Amino acid sequence: MKKNELLEGPILSSLLKLAIPIMIANLLQAAYQLVDAFWVGRLGGDAVAAVSISTPVIFLTIALGTGLAIAGSILIAQYFGAGNQKMVNHVAAQTLSMVIIVSIFLSIIGYILSPYFLYLLKVEPTVYVDALGFMRVAFVGLVFSFGFMIFQSIMRGVGRVTLPVYIVLGTVILNFALDPLFIYGWKFIPALGVKGAALATLFTQLLAIMIGFAILFRGKHGIHLRISDFKPDYKHIKRAFEIGFPSSIEQSMRALGMMAITFLIVRFGTLTVASYGAGSNLIQLILIPALGLSMAIATLVGQNIGAGNVDRAAEISKLGAYLGFGLLTGLGIIAYIFAPYLIAFFVPNDQAVIKGGTELLRITCLSWGFLGLQLCLTGVFRAVGNTKLPMILTLVSQWVIQFPLAYILSHNTSLGKIGIWWAFPTASVLTALITLIIYAKGDWKKERLTGKTNKLIDKVESEIVKEGFDISK
Repeated sequence: MKKNELLEGPILSSLLKLAIPIMIANLLQAAYQLVDAFWVGRLGGDAVAAVSISTPVIFLTIALGTGLAIAGSILIAQYFGAGNQKMVNHVAAQTLSMVIIVSIFLSIIGYILSPYFLYLLKVEPTVYVDALGFMRVAFVGLVFSFGFMIFQSIMRGVGRVTLPVYIVLGTVILNFALDPLFIYGWKFIPALGVKGAALATLFTQLLAIMIGFAILFRGKHGIHLRISDFKPDYKHIKRAFEIGFPSSIEQSMRALGMMAITFLIVRFGTLTVASYGAGSNLIQLILIPALGLSMAIATLVGQNIGAGNVDRAAEISKLGAYLGFGLLTGLGIIAYIFAPYLIAFFVPNDQAVIKGGTELLRITCLSWGFLGLQLCLTGVFRAVGNTKLPMILTLVSQWVIQFPLAYILSHNTSLGKIGIWWAFPTASVLTALITLIIYAKGDWKKERLTGKTNKLIDKVESEIVKEGFDISK
């Protein structure tokens, strides 16, 4: 994709050229979990519950490193929009280094503490062994997941969004083939059950990051990394943490919110946990278009901000918000109609889980449009470097609205577990309305027009040069 197409072409065309490949890549990335759910679901409700309980813990550790990826993506997009290829390469290498180091640390800590996580979650004995095996293998593969996440972030920042699609497509196909081999066994391959699903994902993600590194070092797709680019640049690391730390807190609070909700769900037994797992698989799948659109908006707004096209950035954000709300509202209506069939795809032989998952899906799906609206507008805030506001909105959504409401309705009313389900759409609608009010005030544009973000970037670059980093190669 040429630079002028993002900065000067028709907004809808530019947005779709970014958003559609990102959506496809994210859909394929989510297919790892969906493929696992497809095969694991054939093992029964206990196996589904094992994966469902492990997922929030894994998501929490990934969230801690996500902020650095977001910081790198913001800077890369703005440098690329400004035409500064040297700093694009420098920021990409530094971001990659930071996130890999963080992921290794988290992988070791997570592997050691896995039994304690499950103890805190009060996992039932029938689920514990499978959950521990799945969680530990997932922690071992964390560095590969992080690495490919950063590769995708870098490619988004420079507008090269189609390449990751082909890589993820190949690895998902391979994962679909490896899953039944490792889960059920074949000839000399032992049957590993739930643990086998995590092992198949580990192997395919290792392959993905190896391909990604080869692309970054070849230098034919908007990025050309050299070994010298990986020399630690402490000034940039400090700036990246300043930008990325609020995003890490945001993602962590979202993950902790999921864990807290899981605590409430576990109280109602394995059937409710399995129903939540089956229903949340669909919810995560449906969110992919909104997440892809949010990422495309962040990239497009970021590049236009870097080029000084603030008015165009505002038009992009408005159009993106309309698209996000309309798309997810339509998908929510479809999900409401076909809910039992969608749940049965993942758990075909357990009617109780199908009924419970359908109930969850129908309560939540008609509010998806508001969630899409919120995600698209927070993408705008991140694009201009304001990562604190999305963090605050997440804290409000998860800990001021959703969890307290879920606790009150499930413990102090006759709704029981249904009260937990109703907390989801309530939080989505209220948070979206708050986000819309803040966006409509236009403070994000005022901050940019004062040159605040320009000064930040200029300061980063000047300090890098002052420290003697050679970005002229």
